[in-house]
Amino acid sequence: MSPSPAHGPSRRLLLTGALAAASAVVTGCSSDGGGSSGGAKRLRIGYFAFPSGDLLVKNRKLLEKALPDYTISWVKFDSGASVNQAFLGKSLDIAALGSSPFARGVSGSSPIPYKVAFVLDVAGENEALIARKGSGISEVKGLKGRTIGTPFASTSHYSLLAALEQAGLKPSDVKLVDLQPQAILAAWQRGDVDAAYVWLPTLDELRASGTQLTSSKKIGAAGKPTLDLAVVSEELIARDPRAIDVWRKVEAEALRTLTSDPEGSVKAIAAELGISAADAKAQLSQGVFLTPRQVASADWLGTEGRPGKLLDYLTDTGEFLAGQKQIDAAPSEDVVRKAFYLKGLPDVLK
Repeated sequence: MSPSPAHGPSRRLLLTGALAAASAVVTGCSSDGGGSSGGAKRLRIGYFAFPSGDLLVKNRKLLEKALPDYTISWVKFDSGASVNQAFLGKSLDIAALGSSPFARGVSGSSPIPYKVAFVLDVAGENEALIARKGSGISEVKGLKGRTIGTPFASTSHYSLLAALEQAGLKPSDVKLVDLQPQAILAAWQRGDVDAAYVWLPTLDELRASGTQLTSSKKIGAAGKPTLDLAVVSEELIARDPRAIDVWRKVEAEALRTLTSDPEGSVKAIAAELGISAADAKAQLSQGVFLTPRQVASADWLGTEGRPGKLLDYLTDTGEFLAGQKQIDAAPSEDVVRKAFYLKGLPDVLK
């Protein structure tokens, strides 16, 4: 692999390969066998196996209870790049998506037809840069000349580039390897990488035999925040805006539950991730979860006709990625603004 970060696949390649790839993902990973085809009353939802209110919605079947006449499929993804491909292949209606892959998705002459409609969480200590013990690396600048694994086009990739920049390093000063979380763990165990930037739960496995150099919480505090957003397809906005309102209501309910019922939340997250309650509690403690009021505030998503600071964060993310040559050109603020779906906010979250 080139010592500098390779550009992601072109939009043309994504378009030609997306339908087959996304269809395979939906068929192979849907929790209910993929029964999401046919008719307008369906919702195909992409999610990550990552501690959040989204997993509460899934575990407690809040959406299924709120929309009993809909066929709802939950589709598991490992990275934002795969989510973007699935939207290009028209295989998703709603999905979790990191702020960095979202900025990529709305860039270029053929932006992905989706809009950000919710904020799931803000990256904290649940995404971090870890160096292998015995590597002799104790700070970010010590990564010069070393091999680092991270999922390209992800929030971790963005944060890694920001960490390198803050430490005075260029991407060409290290060897970046595009690896999904499970592949990172395997490469780590083989000794193929010296460090990795990734999220939970893989992150905790690396911490057991590594040294944390920085985290998305620290990088965000220094001006480069990353978030897990939720996006909705433009087709769903046109076809069934009521379903979006209901989905946002149950997501807001889940955020409130994280605070009002911490023990129940831990139990649900543990069940979804197949881990102990103690591990689920530790993982949840590393995230930053907003209240529904905060989600629709001027500090984050904003309200109908008045986008919040998230507009600036996402515009800045696009500019940073363009500066790092991860995308050809940054999406303008106007383009990002048009990729917000704020109808009904804040009332729909009550």
